[in-house]
Amino acid sequence: MPQKVTLIATAAMGLEAIVGKEVKALGYEDIQVENGRVIFTADVSAIPRANLWLRTADRVKLLVGKFKATTFDELFENTKALPWEQFISEDGEFPVVGKSVKSKLYSVPDCQSIVKKAIVERLKQKYGIASWLQESGAFYRVEIAIHKDEALLTLDTSGSGLHKRGYRVGQGEAPLKETMAAALVQITNWQPDEPFVDPFCGSGTIAIEAALIGQNIAPGFNREFASEGWGFIPQKVWDDAFQEAEESANYDQPLKITGSDIDPDLIQIAKKNALEAGLGDLITWKQMQVSDFKPKEDNGYIVSNPPYGERMNEREEVEEMYRDLGTIMRDYPSWSVYILTSHEGFEKFYGQKATKKRKLFNGFIKTDYYQYFGKKIRSNPTHKKGFDA
Repeated sequence: MPQKVTLIATAAMGLEAIVGKEVKALGYEDIQVENGRVIFTADVSAIPRANLWLRTADRVKLLVGKFKATTFDELFENTKALPWEQFISEDGEFPVVGKSVKSKLYSVPDCQSIVKKAIVERLKQKYGIASWLQESGAFYRVEIAIHKDEALLTLDTSGSGLHKRGYRVGQGEAPLKETMAAALVQITNWQPDEPFVDPFCGSGTIAIEAALIGQNIAPGFNREFASEGWGFIPQKVWDDAFQEAEESANYDQPLKITGSDIDPDLIQIAKKNALEAGLGDLITWKQMQVSDFKPKEDNGYIVSNPPYGERMNEREEVEEMYRDLGTIMRDYPSWSVYILTSHEGFEKFYGQKATKKRKLFNGFIKTDYYQYFGKKIRSNPTHKKGFDA
C-alpha cells in the first residue's frame, strides 16, 4: 500500500479557491491551487475523506504519474514505468479515457490504446501472468490527459461526479449543479442561526445545500464511490471516514431556511428532494411569487439562481422579477442578497450596484454572482420569525 498519495480535486472555473479552502479545512496543508484543480498530497485516508466532504469539487482523482510525451514510444515506456500494481488489483477492470490539448500526440483513441497496452504489460509482468488479464474485479477508471506535451495519468476515485449527492429525485428545466449551489452558499457569510431564503428555488438545490452546510452533514454521506472497492484502501479507512462524518453532523442545529417559487410543481419536487436528502421538514417550502416576499426578521440572506431571461419571450417577465426583488429589498438594509445570473443588465433592473461581483460559469453559461452586503443590526427580540407568504 502506498504511504502517501497525490490527489487532484477538480473544480469548475472560478471555484478553485473555494475547493482549496475546503481541502485545507480537512487538515491537508500541502496544497497547490491551479486552473480547474487543487492538488494535494496526503495519506490514503484522504481518498474517502475528500470524496465524502468536498462540497464544491467535481471529482477526486489519484495522480499515478506525469511526464513529457511527444512520441507514442515515450508514452508507452513512461506509462509502463509507473507503479500500477500498487493501485490496480490483479483482476481489476480498467478502461482508459483520454483528452489531448495543444500536443503532438493529438489522436485520443491512439493515446488511450497505448496507455492501456502499457498498463497491461506492467501488470502481467508484476503479477506473473502469461496470458490475458481477467478484468472481472474492482473498477478503476484511468485517464490520460495530455496538455502541451505533458501527460498526466490519473485514477478516478469518485465514480459519478461529486455533484451527484444521491438526493435529487426530480429537477426543473435548468437545474443548478449541487457543487455550484454549495459554492454560492459558501461565498456568503451566512451562519446557520440566520434566516436564509431562496425566492426562486426551483427544485430546491440551494436551500438543500445550505441545510447540509448548516448542520455540517457530509455531502457524500448518501452515496457510493468507485474507490470503495479498491484493495489498497483498507476497509477500516472507509469505516472511519463514514464514522467521522456521522459524528461531525450537528442534527440538532435549528435552521431558518425557506425556499419559494411561483411554480407549485417545482415546490413539490423540492420537498421530495429535501426528504431524500434526509432533511425532513427542516426547510420551509412556499409556493409564491417574489413580489409577495416580506422578511420579518433582520440580518437574513437571500441566495438565488433566478431565471436569466435568455429566451426573448421571457426577458420582460424576468426583468420585472429583478425589479420587484430590488424594490422589496431596499426596505430591508440588514439583509444580504446574492444573485447568480447571466443577465448583464441585472444591476439596472434591481436598482442598485452590487457591493461585489464574481465571475462564475454555470455549466457553460458565463454568469456574474452579484453580492449585496447587508448592514447587520443587533437582534430585536420583538421581531417575529419567518416571513409573510
